[in-house]
Amino acid sequence: MARSVSVQAKAGYTIAAWVIALVLFSPILWVLLTAFKTEAEAIASRPTFLPETFTLENFAAVQERSDYFKHAINSIVVSVGSTLLGLVLGIPAAWAMAFAPTKRTKDVLMWMLSTKMMPAVGVLIPIYLIFRDLRLLDTVHGLTIIMTLINLPIIIWMLYTYFKEIPVDILEAARMDGAELWNEIVHVLVPMAVPGIASTLLLNVILAWNEAFWTITLTSGRAGTLTAFISSFSSPQGLFLAKLSAASLLAIAPILLLGWFSQKQLVRGLTFGAVK
Repeated sequence: MARSVSVQAKAGYTIAAWVIALVLFSPILWVLLTAFKTEAEAIASRPTFLPETFTLENFAAVQERSDYFKHAINSIVVSVGSTLLGLVLGIPAAWAMAFAPTKRTKDVLMWMLSTKMMPAVGVLIPIYLIFRDLRLLDTVHGLTIIMTLINLPIIIWMLYTYFKEIPVDILEAARMDGAELWNEIVHVLVPMAVPGIASTLLLNVILAWNEAFWTITLTSGRAGTLTAFISSFSSPQGLFLAKLSAASLLAIAPILLLGWFSQKQLVRGLTFGAVK
């Protein structure tokens, strides 16, 4: 009887997981199918689930209206560049907090985390004015800086958590062997925390790629990323659902593929140190 209940419970969990997965995937499926419909089919009062005739005209229209590849390159440069810069800044900070803590370390960590709870619009005016005076508006390097700043608390928090799982004795042994601070971090700490660093890198690439508020606010045409590329298909003349769906599909496809192929590494990193 107990085994029967256990099998039923597992079946129930499996069904619930599939239902939740389908609910979460349904918006992506809607975008995928709508991207291949005509505008008339997309805005019909009773739209069909599948396109009556699959068409690629929306993708051609998207490329004609805006340069997809330029926006894609900007997204790659900003997301990867801001993540690498964040790691360069975050690894030493996380090392200091994990292996040389002070009585204020936890307060600093909580303060950094609290900055993520503040609405971005609350600091829009000062940041906009600073970027204007420094001539960073609508520039890729300006966008890279702001992405680094907004994601740096997450990078430090994640790295701090991973570093805390590394035995201090190993670092002390390296110091006794004459390793300087830089060698200790680069040749001992970083190789041992590769799974955690990799998951931090992947997660922050995704966060920077999907960031919309700052990319739309601080850019116009030259340094716009794919989130700005999507927003350009909403205009006073109307919302073109089929073309908007095609633009959205082109924008999310690279990051979806990255997440799909790196999911094992991401899960491995997020569970790094969970099992002793």
